[in-house]
Amino acid sequence: MTSSHRVLTGPIRSWAAAVLFLGTLSGWTQSTGPRIAFVYPAGARQGASLELTLGGQFLDGVTNALVSGSGVTARVIEHTKPLAQQQFNALREQMRELAQKRAASLRAARRGQPNGANEWTAADQEEWLAIRKQLVLFQRRPPNPAMAETVKVQLRVASDAALDPREIRLATQSGLSNPLEFRVGNLPEYRKTQIVSTNEDELIRRGYRNNLDLQAVPTFETAIKIPATVNGQILPGGVDRYRFTARRGQQLVLTVSARELMPYLADAVPGWFQAALAVYDAKGKEVAFNDDYQFRPDPVIHFEVPRDGEYTAEIRDAIYRGREDFVYRISIGELPFITRIFPLGGRAGEKTRVQLSGWNLTASSMEIDATDQPAGVVFISAKKDQWVSNRVPFQIGTLPETLEIEPNDTPARAQALANGIILNGRIDARGDVDTFSVQGEAGQELVAEVYARRLDSPLDSVLKITDSEGKQLALNDDHEDRSSGLNTHHADSYLRVRLPANGACLIQVSDAQQRGGAEFSYRLRVSPPRPDFELRAVPSSIFARAGLSAPITVYALRKDGFNDEIAIELKNAPEGFALSGGRIPAGAEKAQLTLTSPLVPPPAPISLELAGRARAGGVELRRPVAPAEDMMQAFAYRHLVPARDLDVAVSGHWMARSVKLQTSEPVKLVPGAEAWVKLSGPGLLFSDRVQLELREAPEGVSLGKILRQRNGGELALRCDAEKARPGTRGNLIVDVVASRTPKKSTAKAQRKIVVGSLPAIPCEISAN
Repeated sequence: MTSSHRVLTGPIRSWAAAVLFLGTLSGWTQSTGPRIAFVYPAGARQGASLELTLGGQFLDGVTNALVSGSGVTARVIEHTKPLAQQQFNALREQMRELAQKRAASLRAARRGQPNGANEWTAADQEEWLAIRKQLVLFQRRPPNPAMAETVKVQLRVASDAALDPREIRLATQSGLSNPLEFRVGNLPEYRKTQIVSTNEDELIRRGYRNNLDLQAVPTFETAIKIPATVNGQILPGGVDRYRFTARRGQQLVLTVSARELMPYLADAVPGWFQAALAVYDAKGKEVAFNDDYQFRPDPVIHFEVPRDGEYTAEIRDAIYRGREDFVYRISIGELPFITRIFPLGGRAGEKTRVQLSGWNLTASSMEIDATDQPAGVVFISAKKDQWVSNRVPFQIGTLPETLEIEPNDTPARAQALANGIILNGRIDARGDVDTFSVQGEAGQELVAEVYARRLDSPLDSVLKITDSEGKQLALNDDHEDRSSGLNTHHADSYLRVRLPANGACLIQVSDAQQRGGAEFSYRLRVSPPRPDFELRAVPSSIFARAGLSAPITVYALRKDGFNDEIAIELKNAPEGFALSGGRIPAGAEKAQLTLTSPLVPPPAPISLELAGRARAGGVELRRPVAPAEDMMQAFAYRHLVPARDLDVAVSGHWMARSVKLQTSEPVKLVPGAEAWVKLSGPGLLFSDRVQLELREAPEGVSLGKILRQRNGGELALRCDAEKARPGTRGNLIVDVVASRTPKKSTAKAQRKIVVGSLPAIPCEISAN
């Protein structure tokens, strides 16, 4: 990580200076935070030093590139923004004037006359080349706005940097960008030439009018030496080919990372780069093909080399789409790869022996030590020499565990289970139905839940619960789990039933397509309801002004009927950070909170942790709040995609006091009346110098009068008697808004800019 994040410094001691600051704030603040759409290449080898390109928008004032984890440093070296037509016209006029000056200088030189004012200087030559470069790269048809700007980053990877996946972000004067996946590997790496050349002389020589002409020849081909990882981007209609030499009998594995790197593309159908991978021999005969691996879109190929010679790996989009964010990495070689494990999990506090199956593995089993591991999902991998396999999920639970015992495919052969256990089983063959019996009492609630697809099993489970006479009590195929943000087909099953009578009930597990095999493993939880929750914080990159607050949305992913209030708190944060509105009301799926930043900004972005706390059945539950990005898939579906860090950047240094809410109790809003809220802080924020606006307020709630006081201010909250819904609970977010009138414009063209927020105001609409 680079050494610092550039901040505005120099505290402002007078309100007059503060007003001046607010007036100029809009010069460097953007209403939309920085976004990055791709990073290329999306990985690097240990010990490498290379240049990355990141594409995005709203990247003005980029100061820093941040890579999670240790062992990787990054430095921004260039930011390029496309020209608008008006800018192009102005540069073209400058070029015309320079051309006239150059011609006059040449004429004077031929005549032996002094050049005078027309003397062509080295500075003129430098300006000529700079303008020519911008003009030749101008695109009359605007590029995709989401990736129109590019940032060049110099990256260095330590030779001992961990091979774990990373995240990369850009820091600008107006905030932190979203994170993108970045890989550190240990294979030799190859890199396809960038889609767009920036060598203007070469472009002119070859007659390109603009960058779009570069897409005229979409095929790319080069030779590599395996084992290796290749990096590329796919153009519209593009096909990339990599030639390599292999020996007869080699067990080659080719793995693609594409959708893994860019989970969702909001404006592409399907909502990701759907890679298709093929291998051809020297005669052009296809020897292997794959366009997905089991249920995952990224293809994987394993094949035994039939004869010595040259082979070609070919990658393209399945429907021949492409653009800069169609980024991929392909690893090729006799590499270890785990195709399945069994069981898919084990109990916390214990060691579990796991069976391994796959290609180029040196062992058929490994021991997973969970003696000091909390419940959750960890990732395991295998090694062959210095090469590391793919990572596969392993679930650590807290219930006792047991294994499936065959035969159990009929009610008469049902395997007896205790009520409160995890069963590790698999659908061994096509049409197989695993049956289990559980004793219960009338009125007792029973939960049956399958974990399979969420643990990378291809099983598309179906759960059925019947009474002892075969009468169906409940049936489920797919159950959505919002905590599994990378799954688009939620194929795991969940049932919660109340038993009608004493005695045994039967639980049956099968595959929806009647498929089966050794890889169709699952974990079946059978237990009374275990009320619980998971938490997600969006966004994973937060930007705040010193002394003000920034909003955060925390989602509650409730389980087994848990419906109580959840308290959210900040853990081990540096001095000056504070969380306001830290609760998710009972029954609510989310709440907007605010994070207040210190008056003196930290010198660089930092990572913070949030945690949730609640009680269920007399037991206190504490759960981490995992950072996430709210991503859209192909225009419609939204997913909470996990991130690794909750990063916060603080900028500015212009307030003498932080803004604080003067009460910790929720404000009671009575329909048809006003409620007053008192806050301490700079009186400027409650004057007509700035605007205060409610963000996403509940229906019927609005902001009324604003009174400035010596040490703060008061806000009036109105509650409409006809529109307000009594019983509504939550937080009100009040934005601090400044206005800017663009040059050569009128006051009517003012642009509103959100400077920050006030601390979240907890409220409740009462019935009277």
